[in-house]
Amino acid sequence: MGNTPERIPVLALWSAPRCRSTAFARMMAERDDHAVVHEPLSRVVDFGEVEVGDRIAHNEQDVLAALRAIAADKPVFFKDTTDFHYPALLADEEFLAAATHTFIIRDPAEAIASHHKLNPDLGRDEIGFARLYEIFAAVQAATGTTPVVIDSDDLLDRPAETVRAYCEAVGIPFVPEALTWQPGMRAEWQSTSKWHQSTSRTAGFARTSDGSAEIVAANPTLSAYRDHHMPYYEKLRAAALRP
Repeated sequence: MGNTPERIPVLALWSAPRCRSTAFARMMAERDDHAVVHEPLSRVVDFGEVEVGDRIAHNEQDVLAALRAIAADKPVFFKDTTDFHYPALLADEEFLAAATHTFIIRDPAEAIASHHKLNPDLGRDEIGFARLYEIFAAVQAATGTTPVVIDSDDLLDRPAETVRAYCEAVGIPFVPEALTWQPGMRAEWQSTSKWHQSTSRTAGFARTSDGSAEIVAANPTLSAYRDHHMPYYEKLRAAALRP
C-alpha cells in the first residue's frame, strides 16, 4: 500500500438488498448534517443515469466524481446495495481508502425471503452478500483496518445503543432525536418505490413481517442461495460492532 490518500468527508453504508439500509439512511437524513445520496451506483447501473447533487452521472466513475464534488461543500452520506457488481469502485483504491466505508447485514434467509417476495425471478448473485464482502475486503486492503459493520438485528433490538456505537466508530455526533421520523415516501425513493414501501410506513427502526427463514428453507433454490451466501455473511458478522 502506498501513501494514504487524504480523507474525504464521504460516509458510505453498503448493504445487500433487504438488509434495512433504507431505514438507516432515513435516520441519517433526519440528522440534517450530511447530504444524503440514495443508491447512486445501483441506480446508474439499473437506469443508465442518475442525478447526484447537481450532476447527471452516466457510469460508476461519474458517480464517484459527483460524490467527491458534493463532499467539497458538505459531508456526504450515501447508501448503496450490492444487487449489482461495481468494478470501477473496486478499482478506485483512492476512493476506497479516502472515504469511510461501513456495512450493514441481516440474516441471509430473512433478506432472501424479503427480496424474493418483491422479485420472484431473483438470481443467486443479486442477493448480494458475496459482493458485499468483496467491497469489505477491498476497503480492508486499501485502508489496513477493519471497516465498521453493524448487524441490523442490533439496530432493531437496541437502536440507540447501536447507532451510538456506529457514530462513535465513524467519528460523528450521536443525535438521538434522529431515531424517529415522520412516515412517508421520500422523493429520492420514487424511482425504486416498490423496494421502500415498508420503510415509508415506519416512524423509527421497527421489524416488519415481509419474509421468513421458513420460506427459504422450504424452497430448494432459495436454500441453495442461502448456503452460498452464508459464509460471506458470517465473515461480516464476525466483524460487527457489539453495542
